[in-house]
Amino acid sequence: MDVPFHWQLAKLLISIGVVLGLSVIAERVSTRVAGLLSGYPLGTAIALFFIGLELSPQFAADSAVHTLAGFTATLALGGGYLLAARGDGLKGVLTGTAGGLVAWLAASSLLTQLDLNRISGTLITLVAIALFTWLYRAVPDIKASPKGGFSWPALALRAGLAAAIIFLITGLAHAVPSAWAGVMAAFPVTMYPFLVILHLTQGTAPVATVIKHYPAGLGSLLCYALVVSLTYATMGLWQGTLLGFVAATLWLLGWMRLQQWWAARRHRRRQQRAS
Repeated sequence: MDVPFHWQLAKLLISIGVVLGLSVIAERVSTRVAGLLSGYPLGTAIALFFIGLELSPQFAADSAVHTLAGFTATLALGGGYLLAARGDGLKGVLTGTAGGLVAWLAASSLLTQLDLNRISGTLITLVAIALFTWLYRAVPDIKASPKGGFSWPALALRAGLAAAIIFLITGLAHAVPSAWAGVMAAFPVTMYPFLVILHLTQGTAPVATVIKHYPAGLGSLLCYALVVSLTYATMGLWQGTLLGFVAATLWLLGWMRLQQWWAARRHRRRQQRAS
């Protein structure tokens, strides 16, 4: 199927805007919040929507079932990047990328061989979230410092990486089964370019913070993919996407409220011990 030019342009502009937004949050607000928002259905939503637009809503819905488990491969990518990125600058980015992609491909190859449904796909990722959260428990929280991230080279890098990944995923979806299309849709389209930019400008410490908090944000992605898998074929792309974002937002707001309650509870306990 020939993809209309205005669809391609939309993919480009949306991808650029999302990556820029995450970079601003990391530099102006907090890498912790940026890590949580990296788990919001941004890149996945773009990929699944355009897969449904270019192929069919049913194909996108079938793909979304495998996206649920595909987030485990994304977690593996983060872990591989963190292990392999031994150093700052371009060398650290390249070694981190190589390690992350190897981990992602290994996990993806295994997941696409499984006969998954919505329940099993979700359970696989929930177990992976618990495992990686435990593994990252000792990683310190480091805030990124403002360094003028809106230079033209940074803009070009963000645009190029985000657009290339989106175009690659949606392009390959025309030639692969729905299982692979779904796993690819779980690829961190927005987080990976964000990690590269942050790594080049700030070093490995804030990158580790983003990766540490990424698993906590995956709940909203799971909600989104689950709703999309149920609604795309019956309600259409626009309504399914809207309902997916509603579910993801409610989960994220609830999760942040739970974290605030837990932090306040721990603070009260420390005060009681001190007194």
